[in-house]
Amino acid sequence: MPADARLKELKIQLPPLPKPAGTYVHAVRTGNLLFLAGKGPQNPDGSVPKGKVGRDVSVDEANRHARSVGLVLLAVMKDALGTLDRVKRVVKVLGMVNAVPEFGDQPKVINGCSDLFVEVFGEKGQHARSAVGMGSLPNGITVEIEAIVEVE
Repeated sequence: MPADARLKELKIQLPPLPKPAGTYVHAVRTGNLLFLAGKGPQNPDGSVPKGKVGRDVSVDEANRHARSVGLVLLAVMKDALGTLDRVKRVVKVLGMVNAVPEFGDQPKVINGCSDLFVEVFGEKGQHARSAVGMGSLPNGITVEIEAIVEVE
């Protein structure tokens, strides 16, 4: 099933694109690859989740935050390509978790984004991935995720 139709079937609404928080663009295409800048989470009310995972934020909450980042990344893809149907494959995801030093469940957190990509793109959403802990992230956000996508 085409990705745009799958979004409708899943009743997924993509958020508006945030303004870049620095001197960068949301996405850069070179050849058949689209590099997506790192994005942070957003609550349904528009506020930004902040805090350390493993102290202020649970794994389940952070997983939901990672899913919200995935929605923003989908919105970036759609903006850059005109349609998600041009995504040939999600190639690589880098997920960064703002966590306490002893935290070790980064993969469970970033699964929020990875699972969303598989829901929307099916097998084309399966990707290589790194999920790492960070001492801090910009503005204290809980997660930041970037991706590389192959396009048609």
